[in-house]
Amino acid sequence: MAFERACALADVPADEALAVQVGEHTVAVTRDGDEVFALQDLCSHAAVSLSEGEVAGGTLECWLHGSCFDLRTGKPTGLPATEPVATFPVQVKDGDIFIDTTTTLNGVTPA
Repeated sequence: MAFERACALADVPADEALAVQVGEHTVAVTRDGDEVFALQDLCSHAAVSLSEGEVAGGTLECWLHGSCFDLRTGKPTGLPATEPVATFPVQVKDGDIFIDTTTTLNGVTPA
C-alpha cells in the first residue's frame, strides 16, 4: 500500500467532509464521530462533488439530488444513485490523515 498524507485530522471537522487531492484523485475525507473515511469525491449519479454534502448516520449525502453513500462501502443507500463510489484505505498517525488511492476497499475503480 502507498499511503500519502492527505491533510491534518484537525482540518476535517466532525460530521463534515473535506475535498483533498491525493495523487491523481480528488477524495472526500469525512469524519463520522471518531472514525475517518475516504471516498471518491464524485457522485456516481450526477458527477458532482460529494464533499459539499452532509455527513450523518454513517452516510455522505450528495448536495445536488440527495443520493446517500455508505461511508464504509461506498454503496448508495438512497436514490437516485444506483452505482457505488470508490472507498480508500485510511490511516491516522500523529494527527495527520494518510490515504492510499492505489487500491480501493470496495473494488470500485475511481473515475
